[in-house]
Amino acid sequence: MAALLEIRELRIRFAAAQAVRGVSLRIDEGEVLGLVGESGSGKSVTALAILGLLGASARVEGQILWQGVGADGREEAASGGSARGTAATDLLRLPEAALRRVRGRQIAMIFQEPMTALNPVMTIGRQVAECAEAHSPSWTGRESRRQAIAALEAVAIPDAARRYGDYPHQFSGGQRQRILIAMALINRPRLLIADEPTTALDVTVQAQVLELLKDLQRQHGLAMLFISHDLAVVGQVASRIAVMRAGLVVETGPSERLLTAPEHEYTRSLLAAVPTLRTDRNRPLAMVAGQETAQKTQ
Repeated sequence: MAALLEIRELRIRFAAAQAVRGVSLRIDEGEVLGLVGESGSGKSVTALAILGLLGASARVEGQILWQGVGADGREEAASGGSARGTAATDLLRLPEAALRRVRGRQIAMIFQEPMTALNPVMTIGRQVAECAEAHSPSWTGRESRRQAIAALEAVAIPDAARRYGDYPHQFSGGQRQRILIAMALINRPRLLIADEPTTALDVTVQAQVLELLKDLQRQHGLAMLFISHDLAVVGQVASRIAVMRAGLVVETGPSERLLTAPEHEYTRSLLAAVPTLRTDRNRPLAMVAGQETAQKTQ
C-alpha cells in the first residue's frame, strides 16, 4: 500500500541549531500514527514542516511526499475519494500558492494551546466559517454559517447555533479545544495533525477529547498524526507509535508491542518514568535515559 504521507530524511536547522536530524516516517490512509518524545525532541517542528509553517529562518532538507495533489497543488481525486495510483508530490517543493490549497483542505492541524490559536476578538462561529470559506469561496455567508454550526455540533458544542456569536473567552478549555477540532475538520481533510491536543486539559476533559478524536477518525476514515510527550495518551489513540529523541526517530512499531516490549533504551526509560499505583512514593521517579549525563555536565 502506498503511503498517504511519507517523510524521507527530513532535516531542519535554525541557524546553528539542528532541530531534526534525518527523520523518516510514513502514514497510511486511515492510520493513526503516534509521535512521542520529550520536549525539544523535534516533534512539533516536524509537524510544522509538513504544512510549511516554519518560516524563513528554518532551513529544511529532505522530502515530504503527499498522495493526491498535482504539481500545482490541486487534488487529483474528487473530494472524499481515494488518490491511490497518483504520483506523490513533494510538499517541500510546492509553491506557496499551491501549498495553501493543501493546507487546511487536505491536511489540517489542531494546535497545542487553543487560547493562542483562536482569535480573541473574533466570534468562534466566524472563525470556523472562515476555514470553510477559504477553500469554498463560492459559499454565501448563509451557507458558511450553516456549515460552521454543523461542524460545532459534530464536536458536541452545546446549543451551537446560539453560541455561534460567542467569543473564545466565553468557553471552557475543553470546549475551546473542540472548536479547534471543528475548524480542522470542517473541510474534511484526509490527514489530521493533532499537536499535543490534550496537554492543557484536566484528566476528565482529556479523556472526552480523546474519545471525540477517535470517534471522528473512525467516522471520516481520517489518517492522523497524534503528537504527545505522554505514551499512555498516545497508546489510547494510535495503532503505531514512533519515538523521537534529539531530532531522531529511535524506535517505531505497533502500539501494543512498543508499550509492552520496547526495544530501545530510551523508550524503556520513558515507560519506566511514568508513575503507577505501585510506584514507591518515598523514592525519586526514574530518570529518562541520558538525563544523568546531562545533569553531570550542567
